[in-house]
Amino acid sequence: MHTDDLIAVDNFCACHNIEHSFVRALNETGLIQITTIEESAFLAIDQLSRLEKIIRFHYELDINLEGIETISHLLEVINLQQEEINRLSNMLRLFDLNV
Repeated sequence: MHTDDLIAVDNFCACHNIEHSFVRALNETGLIQITTIEESAFLAIDQLSRLEKIIRFHYELDINLEGIETISHLLEVINLQQEEINRLSNMLRLFDLNV
């Protein structure tokens, strides 16, 4: 991963006015991944939208980490089911065209 694809945790926390301990806790629970380079913590840019959603859950809706883990799991299940529905719909369309 290139450093161009990373943002420093310090900068992210300062911009969003959140505590470093919250981001570390998210990393420990596996909700996000922190990359350490030369003793500095970084986040991958592709994780930012997920992290911002988690921040809204926690700070705006007052949902604890366990609740956030549950919500994240359920959203992943819903996304997988939607992908399966799309795949099956495409198969049905293909079948209808061949009939």
